[in-house]
Amino acid sequence: MIMMLFFVLAFVVLAAIIYSGIALMQPNDDPLTDRLGEIQSASGAAVRRSSSTRYFGGGFFNSFLFLVSRMGGEGWIRDTERELAYAGIRNRNATALYLAGHVGFALLMVGGMFYIQLGKDFGSQFGGMISAVLLGYIIPPQVLHRLVKRYRAKLQEALPDTVDLLGIVLGTGLALDQAMLRVSDEMQFIYPDLANEFATVVMQVKAGQERSVAFKQLIKRTGIEDIKSLAAMIIQSERFGTSLSQALNVYAQALRQKRRLRAEAAVGKAGIKMLIPIVIFILPVLFIVTLVPGLAIGLAGLRGGVGAGR
Repeated sequence: MIMMLFFVLAFVVLAAIIYSGIALMQPNDDPLTDRLGEIQSASGAAVRRSSSTRYFGGGFFNSFLFLVSRMGGEGWIRDTERELAYAGIRNRNATALYLAGHVGFALLMVGGMFYIQLGKDFGSQFGGMISAVLLGYIIPPQVLHRLVKRYRAKLQEALPDTVDLLGIVLGTGLALDQAMLRVSDEMQFIYPDLANEFATVVMQVKAGQERSVAFKQLIKRTGIEDIKSLAAMIIQSERFGTSLSQALNVYAQALRQKRRLRAEAAVGKAGIKMLIPIVIFILPVLFIVTLVPGLAIGLAGLRGGVGAGR
């Protein structure tokens, strides 16, 4: 009965983690609602925001975040919200889903290790439980950091071509918002991540937000220096009335040069990264192939003692 209960709980936790991962990957941006919330906050309305005031009720996710915050995890919640934004995960319940999955994974690791260590001595049980706690605490943040790195790499890879196309579209006489929306539509199937970021900026501007604030939020969401430079260039060009199309073409060439340098640096690091696999896997095989036949022949000749063959 205990074994059956353990497997049922493990299945439930694993299913919750899988569901949380699928829900985290579904973007749910609503710039209009965010803008209305900002206007209500500015007018003095009592708007309860998850990032400022946690409250119990309003669904499982709000209650869960409230409990975590009351237990001293407000800093953990804010760091998680920032990391999820950097990873391109904008679902409203993403923070609660990730934290619940993190806790569930840690409990699953601890429960599995406890089941494995049944019947062993105290030292083995203690060491196994410590290992399970460490793995349950470390693995989910590492996965999230990997998602952040991959999302930023996608944005940086898409930025040169997107900026170049934006400069071309602006050269045809379209306004900046119309040009960004057209570029977003054209790049949707090639670079969907950056296209969605541009579409979000346009939607925020259409909702009544200032363009400079929308670009600052774009920088805050992505945390990429190249996008920060692009936003500063667009804001300054709009403020001083300079030609933005020409500046974007020059900036696109600089971004291509940076991308080429990153590729060359990755090629240069490949030899160093291959050193460990070569030493661990290839060199022992070469030693076995080249030395073992000679050693076998020598040992066969010495089997009867020195001079036995005479």
